[in-house]
Order: sequence, then structure tokens, then C-alpha cells
Amino acid sequence: MTTLVTDRVRIPLARGRFHAAVVAGSPGLRESLSRVLTSLGAADVTTAGLVGEARTLGRGTPTSLAVVDCTLPDGSGIAAIEVLRSLGWTRTVLLSQSTDPFTVRGALMAGARCFLVTNRPSGAPEGPTGTSDPGVDQLSAREVEVLSLVADGRSNKEVGEHLGLSALTVKSHLARIARKLGTGDRAEMVAMAMRAGAVA
Repeated sequence: MTTLVTDRVRIPLARGRFHAAVVAGSPGLRESLSRVLTSLGAADVTTAGLVGEARTLGRGTPTSLAVVDCTLPDGSGIAAIEVLRSLGWTRTVLLSQSTDPFTVRGALMAGARCFLVTNRPSGAPEGPTGTSDPGVDQLSAREVEVLSLVADGRSNKEVGEHLGLSALTVKSHLARIARKLGTGDRAEMVAMAMRAGAVA
């Protein structure tokens, strides 16, 4: 019996008896995580590279374990966790390069059982084209979600309603995004995030 240990949760992994899934945009990261899960005793590991592909992983079982990268080419890993939980994947681990409290809270609210801060493997691309803006890399998963909705043309109030936040909180998120990206222009912020692959 192998056990995945987090600060607050012990997830027992019966060798050869659990199914695993990996959702990550980088092929190298998917391969690396698949190897780790296999070494921990996964009977099989299925993978996806996009939030939109998460449903193709099928229904989870009480013994299934999903590992999700926080930043995906078409959205956030938090959104992928929400999709997986709706399909019965109750044991999920979110990998993040950020300790941003909004990201942590968002992951826990989405149902993540473990939030793991990690460094991106060397050589892994930052986005679908392998290039990224340093400011975009600093965005939290929640900030990416806000930008994704702004890209759809939604107002602060509409973004807040969708995410369960007040319009003032959305405005605060946008102010932090503006500081990280060096511009307060909504269209320019969205364009930068799209170029980096953080927003589809």
C-alpha cells in the first residue's frame, strides 16, 4: 500500500487497484506525472491536455485519483477539477507554481483534496507555442478565470455573478492583473493572455 501524503489529507493508494488521470497542457509534464502515478501503483493512467478534454476521461470511482496542472491552454486547472468532480473524480490534486491565496481557496472550493506547489519541469513549454509573457506567468488561476470571462465581453458584475464574487472583488482582481501585465486596458490584457495561451 502506497500513501500520498498532504498537509491535511492521507490518500491511500492500493497498488494496482486505483485508476489515475492527468490533465496538463505540457506533453512532457503529462508523461512525467504518468510515470510517477504508475510507480505508485496505478493500474492505468489516462491523460488530457485541455479543460475541454477533461470529460473524455470518463467517470471516476471512489478509488480514482486525478492530478491536474493549475494552468491549462484553454483555462484553469480549477475548472478542470470542477468538471472531473461532476464525473465522480472525488480525489484530485492540483499542481501550481503559485502560493497565491486566491488560487488556493479556489482550488479547495472546487473540491481539490491536495494543493501541491511545484516547479515546472525543465524544458516544459510555458504555453502552446513555447513562449510566454513573464507577466502572464504570474497570474493566479482565479485571475486567469476573470480574464477568460472578460474576453467573452462580460462586465465586472457579470464576471462576479459567474464566479460568485462581488463586482468590487472582480475590480480588485483586474487591478492586480493590470499591475502584473503592466497595462490597465482590458482589451490589451486579454490579448496578452491569449498570446501566451493562458486564455483561449
